[in-house]
Amino acid sequence: MDATALRNLQKPLKDSYRDDPGAAIAPLHAVGTFTDDDITCTVDTWAGSVRAGLHPTTGGDGSEACSGDMLLQALVACAGVTFRSVATAMSLDIRNAQVRADGAFDARGTLGVDRDTPVGMTDISLTFTFDTDEDDVKIDKLLELTERYCVVARTLAGSAPVEVRRG
Repeated sequence: MDATALRNLQKPLKDSYRDDPGAAIAPLHAVGTFTDDDITCTVDTWAGSVRAGLHPTTGGDGSEACSGDMLLQALVACAGVTFRSVATAMSLDIRNAQVRADGAFDARGTLGVDRDTPVGMTDISLTFTFDTDEDDVKIDKLLELTERYCVVARTLAGSAPVEVRRG
């Protein structure tokens, strides 16, 4: 897809959202079930069911998916699509691109070993590796806009409030 095709694809959407901002609200959801006796949660995904379990640092054996890795995978997916969209809109020639997310958490927090240790990832980084002949100014703008428009990155950076309630 080139910049013109992308603009043509998105123009009616943008026009609609300018006229009716409520139409731009995109409800999202995820569902997990407790179908096994183990300490796991099976999550329905686009690629099929994924069984998440305890990370090895919290008592798991590593045979189930780690929800922290799944969070980073969601970040990679969103940042990757955003990067490609922005590069396309800017008509930049990007080759052999890869995006990687890295993060870490201190298991003492989630296990309640130390109340002063935060629960959750404290450092997350995104690294884009690619070939291009574009100048540094354009690449800096590409990365700035990718960070600005990536829904998952902005959500994590803004620490969206999460309400836990009974259904």
